[in-house]
Amino acid sequence: MRKTLQEFREFAMKGNIVDLAVAVIIGGAFGKIVSSLVEDIVMPAVGAVGRADFKSLMIQVGDAKIMYGKFIQMCVDFMIIAMAIFVALKVLTHLRKKEEGTAAPPPPPRQEQLLEEIRDLLKKR
Repeated sequence: MRKTLQEFREFAMKGNIVDLAVAVIIGGAFGKIVSSLVEDIVMPAVGAVGRADFKSLMIQVGDAKIMYGKFIQMCVDFMIIAMAIFVALKVLTHLRKKEEGTAAPPPPPRQEQLLEEIRDLLKKR
């Protein structure tokens, strides 16, 4: 039992698992922000031009209500969330490339330094 707990602890503390957990938590919060953007800003702006509340659109077939308006609203939410994530990833990628470009190149390995010294000494002879 103790060995199983130790293995689980090692698995749970691996860098990738912790990174994934953080990403899921941040993604959930980001989703709420974008949903608020859609519901509170984008859709009222669309409502100024035309119909804003897609959620109330439905077809009644007998006693059943087919709420196709909610589906349309979720599709709009998805498209905006996908676009926001795409833009965020593009910005992060651009910033990483910018950081990598400004970093000084690492020094050559010790073996190469020694070989260069030997080469320079042979040139002097």
